[in-house]
Amino acid sequence: MNRYRIGRVSGPWVNFTPPIRGGIFSQSTSEGPPSKPKSSSIHTNAPSESFSVQEPMSESKPLSSLPLTSLGTLPAGGADKSPMPTKEPDNASVVKQALEDDMDNYPSLDAETQQHIVRKYRDLHEEAKVGGYYDCRYREYAKDASWLVLGMAYDSFTNARDYYQADVVQHQIMFTAHDAGHQGITHNFVIDTLIGIFIADFCCGLSMGWWKSSHNVHHLVTNHHEHDPDIQNAPLFAMSPSYLSTFHSSYYNFTFAWDRVAELAIPYQRYTYYPIMGIARFNLYFLSWCHLLSPRSKTLGAAAWTRPTEICFMLMYWFLFGYCLVWRSIPTWPLRVMFVLVSHIITMPLHVQITLSHWAMSTSDFGEAESFPQHQLRTTMDVECPAWLDFIHGGLQFQAVHHLFPGVPRHNLRRLQQLVIRFCEETNIKYKRLGFVAGNKDVLGKLGEVANQLELMIKCQKHMAETGESGLH
Repeated sequence: MNRYRIGRVSGPWVNFTPPIRGGIFSQSTSEGPPSKPKSSSIHTNAPSESFSVQEPMSESKPLSSLPLTSLGTLPAGGADKSPMPTKEPDNASVVKQALEDDMDNYPSLDAETQQHIVRKYRDLHEEAKVGGYYDCRYREYAKDASWLVLGMAYDSFTNARDYYQADVVQHQIMFTAHDAGHQGITHNFVIDTLIGIFIADFCCGLSMGWWKSSHNVHHLVTNHHEHDPDIQNAPLFAMSPSYLSTFHSSYYNFTFAWDRVAELAIPYQRYTYYPIMGIARFNLYFLSWCHLLSPRSKTLGAAAWTRPTEICFMLMYWFLFGYCLVWRSIPTWPLRVMFVLVSHIITMPLHVQITLSHWAMSTSDFGEAESFPQHQLRTTMDVECPAWLDFIHGGLQFQAVHHLFPGVPRHNLRRLQQLVIRFCEETNIKYKRLGFVAGNKDVLGKLGEVANQLELMIKCQKHMAETGESGLH
């Protein structure tokens, strides 16, 4: 990172409110110091002398207050006074209560406490580097590869209708693609990117570029309802009361309107969770192509070569899978449909594993005062399992450890977990760990809780509309 360093800050760094969340900054001029803000709700000591914090954008009309169509876009001709297609529940009080509950369960946000956590985290990071936790143990990949070769050898002797060894292999090799996406194998951008593209695009038909674009944001603003694309699943799922109204996604630059579909789907989300996870891969195909065909994938600078490479590899995947396997080798349409559905449903545990570590965790916004390690541990859960099951989980069971150290190869996460446990004891940060079954119950319980909150809010709104009572006394 030294090549990107432009200066050094003396003393502790105090976070600004980033522009995407309302912070406004103006460059200073040579004629004098930067202008002071007229008024601001941003509490900062402004460690930089090059910028001044001005009025936050929160004084302007928020996007969610603008009239929206059922597709979540502004109506033609700009904003007007047309009503929303479906009245939004008033979720403000529920969101506030969730924030207060989370505040009670985690260390104070005062500067001294958070700086103590940051210092401990830096010490932990140094210990991880010195201890060789970032060093990739290639023999572990050799062990994994031996099992995969045996699986593919078995698959080569079976008919496609006998289901579905190749898809189990795809499930397993995606764990290696995950490591490559974080440059956790060779720590070389080009080599690890090529490994990831070969596995994700050529072997599985999924864009590595899309995954990195989305996943890196997820690591930065984990479980933030406006910024983390991994938990923005409206209108089918709402992981917190924050999604029980219209919200704007900064990643997709799209406003998800609260509409009739959400009102019908959210109450049943605990029942639709597993069926939708079973077909979730089809959505990943769609998002992959949307990314590769969007301007986002065209502005990659020195990494521009990845886009044509991905397109080429994904076309090869669809030729081999779609044409050669499904169309040419399976004789009838019923068998083709059955093969495609079953082969994709087999990968459902991977999608469940991915959502398990975040969907039941906090989505409250603590603001800029919260340190990075506290935020990651507050929004991420680990899944406990015996060491002999690590091959099945592919390292994803150590999500909290992984979020603290994204570049550590997955085969080292179990050993690194012991250091994280000690770190949490020293900083009094809760480190949540549940078994796989208990974790599933936790996610279903969270989905059911949000659905019940929606039902209660709708009932309250109907009662107030019928009686004229506000409920405030």
